[in-house]
Amino acid sequence: MYIKKLYQIKRPVLSFETFPPKQQSALETITDTLGQLTALHPDFISVTYGAGGSGNSGKTTEIASMIKNEFGVEPLAHLTAITAKRETIHNTLADLKAHNVQNIMALRGDIPVGFEGDPNGDFVYAADLIREIKQVGGFCVGAACYPEGHIDCDSLPNNYAHLLQKQEAGADFLISQLFFDNAQFYHFLERARRAGVTIPIVPGIMPMMSKSQVQRMIFTCGVSLPSRIIRILHKYENDPQSLEQAGIEYACEQVTDLIKNDVDGIHIYTMNKPQVAAACKSRIDFLLK
Repeated sequence: MYIKKLYQIKRPVLSFETFPPKQQSALETITDTLGQLTALHPDFISVTYGAGGSGNSGKTTEIASMIKNEFGVEPLAHLTAITAKRETIHNTLADLKAHNVQNIMALRGDIPVGFEGDPNGDFVYAADLIREIKQVGGFCVGAACYPEGHIDCDSLPNNYAHLLQKQEAGADFLISQLFFDNAQFYHFLERARRAGVTIPIVPGIMPMMSKSQVQRMIFTCGVSLPSRIIRILHKYENDPQSLEQAGIEYACEQVTDLIKNDVDGIHIYTMNKPQVAAACKSRIDFLLK
């Protein structure tokens, strides 16, 4: 089933994100995680393009196939433009079709860890990859959006121009980068709509699990921190378990507010932790009773 149809028939659509194990790990290590995530009955589960920038697309396809064909949940397989050659993309698309995977998250991506040589492939931006996938046909395509602007984009107006380019290239829906301040998302959503973006725009929520995780998000994604997050980090910096619980509760409060404001969906970055997904799902179920 095309994911875009889910956004046409229900609200909010609930989705989770998972990632493949590292290359040296066995694929079986994620099977139990998928079992617990699919037991929560999400509308779809996305699979990133390899763990930690490994670009291990083979495992992405394998896991997406497992989600679809063994667990009966719709998968969203990530595919990145960076370093990619047209022939490789076409081979991957054929492989996805062979595994009955119909939905792709098309991203510019990062240079894979350990990659050597010219990073320039046949696609410069995500919009180029989206256009190619649509020309091949047979896929529903999602794309990323950035409520606080992409860290490499030095002009916020360009942020909305890029969204329009993705929509015009054929993107069917957008999923946002994480954010900790819902006001940032609402402002972004209003500006995007005014700019002419009409496809579903879905907030992505990542519960704060550790101080190092938050620091990494600041420097790799350019995410800003509300004062309340800073106070939580300070209060529990020597108590990892309490910090994790406080982070999950903060994310659940974000989800509560977003649902009350009638968003298209909720996308949870689970970090392969089923307890994170379960907590957010429980809050959503309570709100929708």
